Amino acid sequence: MRIAVILPAAGLGTRMGHNIAEKTGTSRKQFMLLDGSPILLHTIRKFVACSLIDEIVVALRSDDMGWVGETLKQEALPKRVRIVQGGDSRQESVENCLAELGPDTDLVVVHDAVRPFIDLATMEKVVREAAGTGAAIVGVIPVDTVKQLRKNKVRGTIPREGLALAQTPQVFHYALLKEAFARAREDGFIGTDESSLVERLDKVEVSVVLGSDRNIKITKPSDMELARLFLAEETTAPKVS
Repeated sequence: MRIAVILPAAGLGTRMGHNIAEKTGTSRKQFMLLDGSPILLHTIRKFVACSLIDEIVVALRSDDMGWVGETLKQEALPKRVRIVQGGDSRQESVENCLAELGPDTDLVVVHDAVRPFIDLATMEKVVREAAGTGAAIVGVIPVDTVKQLRKNKVRGTIPREGLALAQTPQVFHYALLKEAFARAREDGFIGTDESSLVERLDKVEVSVVLGSDRNIKITKPSDMELARLFLAEETTAPKVS
């Protein structure tokens, strides 16, 4: 079975704001440094370490393709990592990467470039689930009470038992994901994640594999402090032989 990972990393990172840009040299979260390496590189290393993964394709803005390519060469990674020009949206970037995958691809793993703390066990579990069912995503059950609003007024309370907060990786059979993107393009549909595109096909039920609160998506300045803490814990944790 051939498994490819897609990392959309062409975003502008506007939620990081001007203050963090002045301190770090960039507001683009995927390139901010953790322990001297861009967050994107930390994420790539996680998938390189997974024995199930065959190749990784990264979507980038054209201005970043040169220096990121050089960075990856210096890293001398043991697996194939390719860079592809991204689009104006996440959906376009993922579709551009998808077009570069060979027809011998069996499973496609899509993961946020700024989730560098995905653990190997969860990664393998969601891949194996998708291999059997066709589609699987990582999610967590919300711990806070969720309110339905109209403007700023509460209109109801939504039971948490029937909810999940979607994370990544999101994993799909190659042909299924290709069809989902083609249908979305035809209909002019823009989804918030890849699962929402696949759900529209109504061909398979998307499974949810429980993830972890540590699998954070770094989107705002306060997330960087938590990321440094998690990285320090990973670095000092005893290795399992």
